[in-house]
Amino acid sequence: MAVKTREEQMKEEEIKVSRNLAKIKNRLLVFSGKGGVGKSTVAANLALAFAQKGLEVGLLDVDIHGPNLAKILGVEDKKMDVSMDGIKAVKVNDKLKLVSMSFLLQDPNLPVIWRGPMKMKAIQQFLGDVLWGELDWLVIDSPPGTGDEPLSVAQLIPATGAVVVTTPQELSVMDSRKAVAFAQRLNLKILGIIENMSGMVCPHCGGKIDLFKEGGGEKAAVELGVPFLGKIPLEPKIVISADEGKPFLTAQADSEASQAFNKIVEKIVETAAH
Repeated sequence: MAVKTREEQMKEEEIKVSRNLAKIKNRLLVFSGKGGVGKSTVAANLALAFAQKGLEVGLLDVDIHGPNLAKILGVEDKKMDVSMDGIKAVKVNDKLKLVSMSFLLQDPNLPVIWRGPMKMKAIQQFLGDVLWGELDWLVIDSPPGTGDEPLSVAQLIPATGAVVVTTPQELSVMDSRKAVAFAQRLNLKILGIIENMSGMVCPHCGGKIDLFKEGGGEKAAVELGVPFLGKIPLEPKIVISADEGKPFLTAQADSEASQAFNKIVEKIVETAAH
């Protein structure tokens, strides 16, 4: 049997990725210019909001070094099934599937020490070997910054829409501007900016406390000429739900933050349609 050249192997991988992506109607990259803005929590709840609308959703965690989505969604004890046909994603519910590096780790406390090419290969396998099936949306949670992972996604997945997550704080907004410029340079369709942690809802009086100032994300969106998708308040129950592995959008469906997520998803669906 002839040994395939590296070029032939790469071509085969590209074909597998293309075949899989052909079954996915919309691709959404969720990323941020800096860490600590709650990006993974936003990605998880956006995916849940899509699923609650009856859409078929895949959630891909390409944060190789810090995969948190399995914990946030309460499925960290599950594993992805691997067969000759491919990799089977973990079911979060009837409409939502998750693929994450965390499902492949023998010990969740040990770091993943990989260089760029290995991360690129892992992302390629997640896209080409996972049996995603027919999806309305594939939500991709990328690590913060403009490094290997978002670059790999942009190269491997054409026609991807991008959502940038920031907080109202000026330091975060500065980095979100870089994230928007990064997306524009890679010809990603910028669906908008989300301002997370936009004021804390006091659990005692229900009043709003602007811990990280106010309006920074909306101001940046206006300056950069991109849509502003909305504000998500900082609610203590979001933190508690994530730590307990109870999806916030379902556990606290009537909260102000849950309503904000649903409105943002409606805007994303509307923006993506044009």
